[in-house]
Parts: sequence; C-alpha cells; structure tokens
Amino acid sequence: MADIIKPDEIQQAEPDLRPKRRPEWIKVRAPSGETYEMVRTLMRSKQLHTVCEEAMCPNMGECWGSGTATFLMMGDTCTRSCRFCDIKTGRPSPLDWQEPNRIAQSVKAMNLRHVVITSVNRDERPDGGAPIFAMVIRRIRQVHPGCSIEVLIPDFKGKREALQIVMDAQPEILNHNVETVPRLFRQVQPQDHYEWAEATLRHAKEMDPQVLTKSGIMLGLGETFDEVVEVLHDLANWGVDILTIGQYLQPSKKHMPIDRYYTPGEFDELKRIGLELGFKWIESGPLVRSSYHAEQQVRQLSTLAHFRLREEKA
Repeated sequence: MADIIKPDEIQQAEPDLRPKRRPEWIKVRAPSGETYEMVRTLMRSKQLHTVCEEAMCPNMGECWGSGTATFLMMGDTCTRSCRFCDIKTGRPSPLDWQEPNRIAQSVKAMNLRHVVITSVNRDERPDGGAPIFAMVIRRIRQVHPGCSIEVLIPDFKGKREALQIVMDAQPEILNHNVETVPRLFRQVQPQDHYEWAEATLRHAKEMDPQVLTKSGIMLGLGETFDEVVEVLHDLANWGVDILTIGQYLQPSKKHMPIDRYYTPGEFDELKRIGLELGFKWIESGPLVRSSYHAEQQVRQLSTLAHFRLREEKA
C-alpha cells in the first residue's frame, strides 16, 4: 500500500520569477529620423518634458517621427508611486506658471492639428494643479487656433471642484486612465482609488456632455480576461467614448513583473466586446498607449462645428 502524503508534507514549487521572453508580435522600432530630432531639440530648447520619454513609451519613434508628442506638465517628479510607471517619485519642484506659454509656443512651432497634454500627480496641492491645465488649454487656443486639445489628467482625488477648473476651459477630449482592474488597484497604484477614476469620468461627462471622454487599461499585470471585460462594462456605463487597451511592458526590474503577454487575438476580442458595448472608438493592441492615434480619434469623432464652437467660447 502506498504511503499517504499529508498536505503539509507537499513541497510547494517556487514561483517562476524569471523575465518572460517577449513574443514576436511586440517589436519596438528605435526612435530616429529628421522629424524626431526636430521634436527632441524643440523640447530641450523650451525646457519641456514629454511623457513619451519619461514613461519610456514604445511608440515614441513612430509618434515623434510624425511630428506629434504628449507634453508632460508640472515637472518630471510625481507625488505617487505607481508600480508600472517609470516617472520618478518624490517631492516636486514649485509649479512653473510660464510652462503653459512655452508649451503653446511649441505647439505652434510644430504646427500641430491635435495636442495631448498630461502631467504628473501633484497631490501636495489641494487643486492637484488643475489651473495649469486650464491655462495651457486657453493659451494654445490663443496662439494656435484650430488645434484640438486632449488632456490626460490625474484623478484630483475625485474632487469635483478641481475637475471643474479643467472642464471650464473646454478641451475636446478629457482622458483619465483606470490603468488596471479594481482588484489590483492597491497593488498596482497604491495611492489611487477606482472610485476616484469613476468620479472623474462620470463628472466630466455631466459637466460638458459635448466633451469626448477617454480611458485606458493595461493588460498583463495579473488580471483575468473576465475582469477586463467587467472594467469595459464599467467604463461604458460611465459614458466613456474612447478606449485604449495595451500590453504592460515592465520598465525595469524594480517595477511590477509581467504576469503574461496577451495575444493579438485577445486584443481583437476585447475590441469586439467594447464596440458591442457602445464605445465610439477603440485602440486595442500590444503596443497601444493612451495617446496612440489620438489625432485620428478626435478628427473622426468630432465635427467641424464642434471645433468652431470650442474656439468661439475659448
């Protein structure tokens, strides 16, 4: 008769913490080219930061090569320590109130048709830095009329008053990323709350039904496929118009490890589900990031009358 092995005598296998090999469908082209160098030089001359560089975006070569970039405001130091993000955490410098003007002049110099503006979190301020967003929106409209504006904002800890400051400046697109599923929020972004993301996106639509709202989620942090679908249902219920879904790529060994790589077929299936839920536009793919094809989204989803209205009210 075979010996009976007790549960506490079973040796548990050690978790495999070795880096997972990137599949063939995740290929990043090294940034290069004349237009890329022009954008990089312009950013340095204006003492500006881009989230493209700070967050090590895999699409930087493609986007900069086409003359587009996502401006990062309020410095390069964040007050939060999200475990997926490569932007440094610490005590930020005082706000630079001339930054909106430098960004606006850069947008004009690049002759952009659409610009994306984001920022680090500034939780040391009660308003989270919302006035800087309002200033840059209005300044861009003054110096470069006709350029549509997308703002990728922090959650401002769910404060309606701070969000109202941004909404009063009337951006074409109001973006706030949920990043992950509710179960992983405390692990992935410990200072954030799913409820704050909901408040930001719901209230933005209530304040201005004409604004296009947008959000994004990363895959591969340990969530299940069904959990992702539940988040898509939430975002649709909150009135979100545009959705981005991309693969999480670990910036360094100190960041959260990749749980798994999703296949292109899985990204396609999530896009199909999202379109059935009523999203107006979905970018879903391994290298998709929040600003990917942003100009195409706003140009095809908004009418010319919508843009004229924004300019007249600015």
